[in-house]
Amino acid sequence: MEYRALGRTGWQVSTISFGAWAIGGTWGNVDDRESLSALHRALDLGVNFFDTADVYGDGRSERLLARLRRERREPFHVATKAGRRLDPHVAGGYTRRNLTAFVERSLANLESDTLDLLQLHCPPTEVYYMPEVFDALDTLAKEGKLRFYGVSVERVEEGIKAIEYPGVQSVQIIFNVLRQRPADLFFNEARRRQVGILARVPLASGLLTGKLSRETTFAPDDHRAFNRHGESFDRGETFSGLDFETGLRVVEALRPLVPPGQTLAQMALRWILMEPAVTCAIPGAKRPAQVEENVRAADLPPLPEATMSACRELYSRHVRPLVHHYW
Repeated sequence: MEYRALGRTGWQVSTISFGAWAIGGTWGNVDDRESLSALHRALDLGVNFFDTADVYGDGRSERLLARLRRERREPFHVATKAGRRLDPHVAGGYTRRNLTAFVERSLANLESDTLDLLQLHCPPTEVYYMPEVFDALDTLAKEGKLRFYGVSVERVEEGIKAIEYPGVQSVQIIFNVLRQRPADLFFNEARRRQVGILARVPLASGLLTGKLSRETTFAPDDHRAFNRHGESFDRGETFSGLDFETGLRVVEALRPLVPPGQTLAQMALRWILMEPAVTCAIPGAKRPAQVEENVRAADLPPLPEATMSACRELYSRHVRPLVHHYW
């Protein structure tokens, strides 16, 4: 396993970490025993950073991580998120009172006195222009409710604004072969300010595993069935904003680029780690075998420049006109 610095926290985190959205819900059927096996396997393989949120299964994944801490002795970091419990989810709801309530709930779920890292959970753009929100996070940190805080964003512009606040240690943003815009400007700014980057949705909701096809069906409670047009949350969260058919065609064009002995998913994760500004990728996993496949990407050799160039060309030709200007 490879480790990189996360912002100015002093932490060294595994470059392939664990995204806990899938074990919480909205990814079809999930079994808690199998999820715990996946979490244990991640620790066995050197993963020391787990990303979750209070709304993943209404706290289900947070509670699974609390159980993992009870069952294992080695230390690891847990990042959670707050804000999406608001209904309606509007900027005015990001008050100190509400944020404190969300933090207290996550502390209970995680069975902890202090949150390692709290992230605002893709708030409306206006929130990034409300200094009082970040003042509230500073206060929560001073009170010992959280060690550090960051943000999870939908758009590059939100990330650029967020890192103007000195307390922001990390930005979680969608970055993968099908969403390359963050590398244009944002990553340079984040490196200049020593802000960690968590690459979320690194496998484009499963597209970049190469295991989906036109015949693939999704359960009714799987966001890949009900959010393809942004019906429930931002469209960019599902298949990185591409329509499913287009995504499948791009995946077929990527297959010949996969180095011998690797899977498409491993190449896609290694592609992300080629960017030095990225601290870690946080692929999800519901089974130990998925964890094993993901983690191996951290130990693979760098991708050849010819492969990187071909990925950029595919993006420019087939993907950029459809998604680049949105996110």
